[in-house]
Amino acid sequence: MPNLKEDDNALREVLTQAKTIAVVGHSDKRGRTSYQIAQFLRQVGYTVYAVNPLIKEIDGQPSYAALQELPEPVDIVNVFRRSEYLPEIIDEAISIDAKTVWAQLGVWHRSSAQKAIEAGLNVVMDTCIKIEYLRLRVDSAKNV
Repeated sequence: MPNLKEDDNALREVLTQAKTIAVVGHSDKRGRTSYQIAQFLRQVGYTVYAVNPLIKEIDGQPSYAALQELPEPVDIVNVFRRSEYLPEIIDEAISIDAKTVWAQLGVWHRSSAQKAIEAGLNVVMDTCIKIEYLRLRVDSAKNV
């Protein structure tokens, strides 16, 4: 399966079916893109978990040190870390049976993407989840 970035129907399905999203690299700084996009995802109805070992809490909600510490399974692992961290994050996503790994704009690692695909995960790389959500009008699709 290729990077789903090229398949609008597959992207729409991933975003419509998902209920929980782990944001790896979630910042507690309001001006940071990871914070803003996590807030957007919460506002449109997803349950969002912050994953950042350097932060204990964001806006009164716990921040987890690793994907394995999350209190429930997640549908999407949304990555806001540099590309060189993807191999380790992909391994964690596989170990928790995540359905999709979604790496933000500028984040890409070919061999890790292949490993995730071989493990049965959907892969979206170098793509902004908020931009795609809005472009594909997922909110209206979720209500159908």
